[in-house]
Amino acid sequence: MVQKYTSPIRVYKYPFELVMEAYERRFPTCDMIPILANTEKVVEEKSEDGAEHVVERKCSLHVDIMGVEYIYFRQKNSLDRRARTLHIEAWNESYATRVVISENCRYTVHPENPDWTCFEQTASLDVKSFFGFESTVEKIAMKQYSASISKGKEIIEHFIAQLREEGITHVAPFEGASTAVPAVTVTEDQEQRRVRTDLSDLELSGADNDSENQLVSATQLHRRRSTADTAAPRRPLPPALSPGRRHSVSACIVLVVAARAEESLRRASQATVHSCEGGDGRSQLEADYIQRCLGNLTPLQESQLIQLRTMVSELVKGKTPGDATLLRFLRAREFHVERAREMISASLVWRKKYQVDRILQEYQSPSVVRDHFPGGWHHSDRDGRPLYVLRLGQMDVKGLIKSIGEEGLLKLVLHICEEGLRLAEEATMREGRPICSWTLLADLDGLNMRHLWRPGIKCLLRIIEIMEANYPETMGRVLIIQAPRVFPILWTLVSTFIDERTRDKFLFCDDDDFEHGLKVYIPEQHIPVFLGGKAECGISEGGLIPKTMYMPIEELEKQRAELCGDMDSIYHCVSLARGQ
Repeated sequence: MVQKYTSPIRVYKYPFELVMEAYERRFPTCDMIPILANTEKVVEEKSEDGAEHVVERKCSLHVDIMGVEYIYFRQKNSLDRRARTLHIEAWNESYATRVVISENCRYTVHPENPDWTCFEQTASLDVKSFFGFESTVEKIAMKQYSASISKGKEIIEHFIAQLREEGITHVAPFEGASTAVPAVTVTEDQEQRRVRTDLSDLELSGADNDSENQLVSATQLHRRRSTADTAAPRRPLPPALSPGRRHSVSACIVLVVAARAEESLRRASQATVHSCEGGDGRSQLEADYIQRCLGNLTPLQESQLIQLRTMVSELVKGKTPGDATLLRFLRAREFHVERAREMISASLVWRKKYQVDRILQEYQSPSVVRDHFPGGWHHSDRDGRPLYVLRLGQMDVKGLIKSIGEEGLLKLVLHICEEGLRLAEEATMREGRPICSWTLLADLDGLNMRHLWRPGIKCLLRIIEIMEANYPETMGRVLIIQAPRVFPILWTLVSTFIDERTRDKFLFCDDDDFEHGLKVYIPEQHIPVFLGGKAECGISEGGLIPKTMYMPIEELEKQRAELCGDMDSIYHCVSLARGQ
């Protein structure tokens, strides 16, 4: 099986020419790459004007494995100073009949800032025959490769600092070199990600509520990131955004979104696609964005995320899932790309079939949910995760199902999950660090045998099955407090249907001092009043649901849980009491 690696786009905030000057200092040897024993030029060609420079080197790597001291690679560098690009190709000479290794790298000008440089990299490894150790060699080689490439940016930064010490801070571009920013077609997903990042930067900048300051901050932010054609006509600001008036931060949001939308339309009209090795811009992720919004990933995990993103974009027509969503599915399948693709493909079909993407906009809570469902969102935990409080012991499970049906209960749970993901995304933008899950605080005070109603347990297990398949790695932590004696029975029934990774997230607070235990995970000012804290939750106290709110028996029998996928069956099930 061919092993592939695709890097995110790494950005050097230095001009292309300065980065090239630093890059050349890696040859013929580099102390920061001890495995590189030596390099020698085999072929060197230059154009008459010096704009194009092609160098092919033979590289010897010190390995000392199985009696072999050196292995040899070839590297071909094609520099175009006029276009400001460097294309690097590398392949192995040693064991070429047994192992095929190829690598392609590109240094180019940043598509939005001509004074920055982008680096992107793809590689493939195919072990055809290696004395019966093919699989082992593939795994070891890719692990070593991903570990070594993480030093690439560090090496460039090191030599740039060295140039700075020598007084070299600027290298003049080649005469006639293009200084224009490459035109790109911005996808909807990229545009939304840019807007979210802009808004996050604006919020983190600490701008106050003064309208004029907000407009200045937003304008400076947009000018810094946007390189749109200055000759393009600018739309006048709406009267509500005129300086001198006080408005909330939503005014800045309108301004940034409008500016980004205008830029996107203008770029799309140019019909010029910025392509790169290994795919177009849709399959690329910037390293800074990964660090800020997705967290610390190894180079191999970054590559797997990009590969999954490419696969999904080929399957889906239109908007693809967000990167945080793809990462959750990858983690659920231990970063096995093919298994994650199968899982997310089935989930996307499910979401489309039952219009799950519309649930946040279209779902209307029934009156029985508003008045008798004891759960709701309540601030966040100490890790910044959105916190959902559920007084499970006060919930009338039987009354709830008989009032809204299984389908209604399932839609309620889906709405909670979708809202949790939305709040987690907002927390990521607000905190400036990745928050991709939420916390559940379950108060079991009042739990008794009536909660073990068989149809209710059956419905709960069905919901758990759907959540596991479509919302993996969504639950960050589950805090269980005030568990009564009957809870071990319920936990024994339910826990076997919960994924082992999810079960490990359940934490049981000591009944004797649960309030002290909660303070470890929840800020003291956010502990609800009914748990001994000072915060008002604003959620229903639950209690028994009046039978007058129950659905007619005929309607309950006809209602099917459509979201569970059993509507295509030719059979219809009804529940008959004794004597019916």
